Amino acid sequence: MTFLLHLADRVLNRPLLITPDKAQVILSVLANRIGVETSEASRFVGENFTVDDNGRATSHPYRRTPDGVAIITITGSLVNRGAWVGASSGLTSYEGIKYQLAAAAQASDVRAVILDLQSPGGEAIGAFETAEAVRALAAQKRTVAVVNGMAASAAYAIASGASEIVTTETGVSGSIGVVMLHADWSRHLANEGIKPTLIFAGAHKVDANPFEPLGDAVKADLQQEVETFYAAFLETVAKGRGQRLTAEAARATEARTFIGARAVEVGLADRVGTFESVLSDLSRAVTRTNVQKRSPSMDNPHGAPSAGSEGVTKTEHDAAVAKSHADGVAEGTKAATDRFAAVLGHDGIKGDGGRMAAALDLAVQSPGMAADAVASFITANVAASTPAASTDVEEYDKRRIAAAALSQPDAGAGKKAGGLSSLVSTHVESAKRSA
Repeated sequence: MTFLLHLADRVLNRPLLITPDKAQVILSVLANRIGVETSEASRFVGENFTVDDNGRATSHPYRRTPDGVAIITITGSLVNRGAWVGASSGLTSYEGIKYQLAAAAQASDVRAVILDLQSPGGEAIGAFETAEAVRALAAQKRTVAVVNGMAASAAYAIASGASEIVTTETGVSGSIGVVMLHADWSRHLANEGIKPTLIFAGAHKVDANPFEPLGDAVKADLQQEVETFYAAFLETVAKGRGQRLTAEAARATEARTFIGARAVEVGLADRVGTFESVLSDLSRAVTRTNVQKRSPSMDNPHGAPSAGSEGVTKTEHDAAVAKSHADGVAEGTKAATDRFAAVLGHDGIKGDGGRMAAALDLAVQSPGMAADAVASFITANVAASTPAASTDVEEYDKRRIAAAALSQPDAGAGKKAGGLSSLVSTHVESAKRSA
């Protein structure tokens, strides 16, 4: 009974970022006094401890693969406070999630993070702060949110802060909205012969109490509270997704959920994949990074021999570094150029000035987004315009090459920012002419 009272205190007359069907389940739990479902994290990938060369074990609050990918599993209903992380109660706390995010950010042996999501959402309080913690982590280390079943409402708010969102083919994403429950027990109590009397001070102290019907004025106040949280939800999504899903586009979903590829089409996710495929991709990326840093003959990021190694003079070392750097820049430029070419040559983009401009902008601003994902998002969200002239197409080809050059690591920060600003301004003006 005590547990039910705590549960009621958390869900009644509080804004919730949760799917309506889950809210109905919770209400039935309270009404029928049944238990809640069990929801635990997967125990098949990674370990929650590390053993050093001396055999000493160190635990960490997440699972981690040997190659440095941390897995933070977010399951069940979400609450603000409490030591619930994959607990058998079916609850996970934002407090626990943020602790895991902070630990992963500080761990030198964690080079990438997966957010493994299977949650319908939960409390509004604490959700947006958790999304901010995800954005902070993503700014330091590649963080991929996997809709491994469901990332709805508050769970989607958390996912929106990741570097990328990957949904499974049957994954459910969205429900960008807010709901509040009010239970009116007055008729039930009357039938039982019970008449409660509330003694209080302060006109609004007992607003929305469960012993009497909800008045219009109180309902309006609660609606305003819901609208405030809704605005914060939309802003949170926009901060994390940027042009991939703006606040206006998020609002346009009207709190609907989308499955698999459909979520990609509307900008809720970046691509369709699986937890296993994402783990494999991140593991390969981490392995490549480790190989580049390995010593003694490859102890610089370009893989050139170290000065002072046997048989290698400083002059030879400097020449090797310069050649390796040049090769790396050339390879990076080609990869970036090929990506821009794939975006601008995609069906529905090629020959359309407005869409080409928007696609180039999105591709530059979201370098981790695949070409197909960029093209799909633009064709789904940017209206077709008058076909561009061949000279416009040639001009865009020049710009994509310039954009690729700007993406190279040796471009100065000021030069890069100025170049991007000029590039965006130029193709926006071109879009206006061709529209």
